[in-house]
Amino acid sequence: MFDNLSDKLEATFKKLAGQATINEVNIGIAMRDIKRALLGADVNYKVAKKFVEEVRERALGQDVVKSVSPAQMIVKIVSDELTEIMGGENRPLNLTTKKTPAVVMVAGLQGSGKTTFCAKLAKRLKKNGKHPLLIAADVYRPAAVEQLKTLGEQVEVPVFSLQENDALKVALEGVETARSKGNDVVIVDTAGRLQVDEAMMAEAEALKNQLKPEELLFVVDAMIGQEAVNTAKVFNERLDFDGVVLTKLDGDARGGSALSIKQVVDKPIKFMSVGEKVDDLDVFYPDRMAQRILGMGDIVSFVEKAQETLDLEKTRQMQSRLLKNEFDLDDFFEQLQQLKKMGSIQGLVEMVPGLNKMIPKQDLEGLDFKPIEAIISSMTKEERSTPEIINGSRRQRIANGSGTRVQDVNMLLKQFKEMKKMMSSVTKMTNSGRKVMPQNLPLEKLMKR
Repeated sequence: MFDNLSDKLEATFKKLAGQATINEVNIGIAMRDIKRALLGADVNYKVAKKFVEEVRERALGQDVVKSVSPAQMIVKIVSDELTEIMGGENRPLNLTTKKTPAVVMVAGLQGSGKTTFCAKLAKRLKKNGKHPLLIAADVYRPAAVEQLKTLGEQVEVPVFSLQENDALKVALEGVETARSKGNDVVIVDTAGRLQVDEAMMAEAEALKNQLKPEELLFVVDAMIGQEAVNTAKVFNERLDFDGVVLTKLDGDARGGSALSIKQVVDKPIKFMSVGEKVDDLDVFYPDRMAQRILGMGDIVSFVEKAQETLDLEKTRQMQSRLLKNEFDLDDFFEQLQQLKKMGSIQGLVEMVPGLNKMIPKQDLEGLDFKPIEAIISSMTKEERSTPEIINGSRRQRIANGSGTRVQDVNMLLKQFKEMKKMMSSVTKMTNSGRKVMPQNLPLEKLMKR
């Protein structure tokens, strides 16, 4: 996400690093490079132009602080301006209403990830103590209702549907059902088209007028670039929606839509979807996203994600076993399962300040836990608890059972031994108050097989 823009901005800041002061010449060169970087990231031209003008004005009017270098000051100004163009601050869902249930209506083009987002949002609301009901009001797309039902089962949220081609009737009866059954939120999945057409817009307007939703969210695929902004503009003119959901951000190295859409339609980005799993939905924080774009990481989101997904009791037990030198392959397998719950490795690396600079991007592409999981699963309980007993014949049996090579089994055992030693040292140093940074990330080669 934002890889191209991040790299180009970093190169621009490096050019400023050797400058003693900020002046018209070096700031002019920097702004030219930043503007090119923004346009290369598919940022709207008017937004990019306004952005560099704001940064230039602030940079030239800034009093130079002796303890801060020109490059550092520009990074701070760019961070502030990036935050501003993406909305300034997080805008949460507004579900405070006297009526029950609160209505969230979801609109967007077909293929934008609208239906999947409905399920992701339902899961998030349920986790926060709500009792949502999903309403399948996309009555035109083949299998749309079945898709929502399948997703509803995954997130354990009920789905209301009718054998009916009248979306408005489905939505209204769904709301009444929610009211009678005590659901406090309904999420209405509406129909989309491959492109904007009058029938779709008219139906969406009718749904909005009848449902009077507390939140009308527009879902758009970030990978379509400037077309995402153009589509948002059309939808907003007709529906006056409340917020934007950007999907497939993990697949877009440019990210221009995230930087343009707020400025063009003046509506906040409320959520971003960064994967296909039902857990891959994040609240959008403009300041945190600005930090990630500038390679500063997002440690707050990292900690929040860890708190949401990790089993703290298991983590404490694992730490205790490390200190006692009892950490084995069963513990490691459990650690992998917990790590997978937090999302993609690349996404996690981007959140940790400095880590994305230490690990080359190419080393993160194609990382896969499956070979490791297969090898460990092919071991006996005794082998997992005491890897030292795994001799040549056992290694061949494990390789055959896991569909890998003996070399892969050897690599896992060797790197597990190194990792166990490293983790034990890290844990002891952390507990004693000393700082330590591991110099390598084991198992990387095997994960990429």
